[in-house]
Amino acid sequence: MFTGIITGLGQIVAVKDLGVSQAHGKQLTLQAPKHYLGDVTLGDSIAINGACMTVTSFDQSKDQFCIEISAESLNKTHGLTQQRWVNLEKALRANDRLGGHIVSGHVDGTAIVSQFEPIGESWTLKIVSPPALGKFLAYKGSVTINGVSLTVNSVKDIDAGTEISINLIAHTLENTALKSLQVGELINLEIDTVARYVERMLSLSDPSKGLPS
Repeated sequence: MFTGIITGLGQIVAVKDLGVSQAHGKQLTLQAPKHYLGDVTLGDSIAINGACMTVTSFDQSKDQFCIEISAESLNKTHGLTQQRWVNLEKALRANDRLGGHIVSGHVDGTAIVSQFEPIGESWTLKIVSPPALGKFLAYKGSVTINGVSLTVNSVKDIDAGTEISINLIAHTLENTALKSLQVGELINLEIDTVARYVERMLSLSDPSKGLPS
């Protein structure tokens, strides 16, 4: 479990194939900030651009760690096979503050950046989500983009899907990898966990059946 509050910027420094077919995943080596791995142990979860991954090995002296990403995760995410900067967040502990919103680290799909430009002291980020995810996006609701917890400022259904607008303050850009986004780029999108459960309950609701005994 995560909060969408980024705790460090990392960099993918090596990508290794775990097999020769598309059914195989990849091993990633990441460079973490200095001393970031001080409280990390084998098997810990770290979200990388919003995708929950398991630490399979690490070297505190080099501030590097490795994860293995399956073919399924590669199909559901974007940007985890390139040597690039990524957002890092360690798993939430029971005594931590919930500064963002409840984030599972399970990416629901990719969306495309349709606008990214400065507006006053802030930046406006617009993305277009796939049509299937549009029903989970609501005005003033929460969404996770590349692992960052953000608030939706507007929602518009269009032919290509659902376009949402988000306001990014300078602090967010300075402390996350969102500052490197480009129009036309794919991002990892996770919808609000609560919205997912509400949709499931509504899809199964039938007042005539009453409560289960």
